[in-house]
Amino acid sequence: MLLLAIDTSGKQGSIALARAGERSADGDDVEVIEIAPLVGGTFSAQLIPQIAELLSRNGFMKTAIGAFAVASGPGSFTGLRIGLAAVKALAEVLQKPIAAVSLLEACVFASGAEGKIMAALDAGRSEVYVGEYEIPVLPVQVPREHLLTRNEFLAQAKGWTVVTPDSVLAEAAGAAGLSVSTLAPISAAAVARLGWRKIQSGETVTPEQLEANYIRRTDAEMLERSGS
Repeated sequence: MLLLAIDTSGKQGSIALARAGERSADGDDVEVIEIAPLVGGTFSAQLIPQIAELLSRNGFMKTAIGAFAVASGPGSFTGLRIGLAAVKALAEVLQKPIAAVSLLEACVFASGAEGKIMAALDAGRSEVYVGEYEIPVLPVQVPREHLLTRNEFLAQAKGWTVVTPDSVLAEAAGAAGLSVSTLAPISAAAVARLGWRKIQSGETVTPEQLEANYIRRTDAEMLERSGS
């Protein structure tokens, strides 16, 4: 299956084109054909032309896409909205499934670690996006993703293995005596790999069901809450 994955969650984004489930007996394999970078600040102008160019460069038409994987958050409010809107439109036209991928879960998946795993991403404002996972996942387990201050994160991470692509958070966690695994930056390739796992297990959504996982409320929501 041809899989298109998109990550527009941060200042820099990327698009990945991959073949999934074609090379192994169990169908778990994901072969990334190409990753195209997106320069921050201009996602809205770049995204659709870059997708078209990526497909054309590799000899595919958009009708060859079998499924989509998209980073649903946490991250930039504007960036996430642009990526999700593009996937919604394409999936609606092509009538293909979507895997919504949490970047925190992608960190855990990319790390390959087991046990009590805490994924951490810089949220700005001296805050940290945190995801708490038990690997292997128990049948009734619901991962917890939330926002902490830097000090709260360091205190709550005791007894957990911290996985993060952020060198500053990794250094702070190491200085606090925590077990840390520093990852390569999470890109659309990682979104594709976890997205394919979700597609295989039936964890897909329709365009109408696809929503951003901001974790932090928008400034407008916080102002509205403070005024109520």
